[in-house]
Amino acid sequence: MKEIQTVYISGMNNAAHFLFVSNMAERAEKDSVVAEKCAAQVKALKKAVQTEDENMQLSSKSMTTDKIADADRLRDRLYAGYKKAVAGYTEFPVAEIAEAAAALNQHIKDYKINPQAQLDKETGLLVNFIQDLETKFAGQVKVLSLGAFVEKLKSANEEVRTLMGQRTDERSAKTAGALKAARAESDEAYKMLVLHVNAHALLEGEEAYAAFIDYANTEIEHFRKEVLGGKKGKAKADSADETE
Repeated sequence: MKEIQTVYISGMNNAAHFLFVSNMAERAEKDSVVAEKCAAQVKALKKAVQTEDENMQLSSKSMTTDKIADADRLRDRLYAGYKKAVAGYTEFPVAEIAEAAAALNQHIKDYKINPQAQLDKETGLLVNFIQDLETKFAGQVKVLSLGAFVEKLKSANEEVRTLMGQRTDERSAKTAGALKAARAESDEAYKMLVLHVNAHALLEGEEAYAAFIDYANTEIEHFRKEVLGGKKGKAKADSADETE
């Protein structure tokens, strides 16, 4: 009798596992007979696949990371520009300007901010650095007309802080074992779909289910060879365990 073969999908890596169950859910939904006769199982598998997809996205790199990198690069350019501007005024032939530049240049040396340093360290140092420029060095900043530089540097640094906070929130939203639990849900839903398709094929005749069964077995064979390293399923008696 034609039936869907067993396969140890729990042994697949996360990406392959998601691809396998999502392919099966999509094909089952498109197969008019399977979609009608096994409607509850198809719906359950689709829902499980969606949950697995959501948890895979949480487990991958946060998109906020790229935004942080962009904001960090802007911040570093502004800081470099500020340092260059201050240095350019240190030998200015007007005493008030040269003195203001000397004070700000020493301030820069005191903080020793390294744009290549760890993000949190650089961000924290810049918070204090900018606060100094807005308070005790406000006069020198005004003399050199560097207020716009300070304002933009502060804005860029705050953008980095905000984005880093968002990324922390995203990461904290993950629950321990969430992806593992989602995979288990998909495994169970897939197992039930296979059991029902095979049962319907046995009781009603395999012809109406042949197209889906052939597709499923082709996919299973492919994933066995390419993902599971040619592993064959366990004995048919263990089929209920193999799809868990």
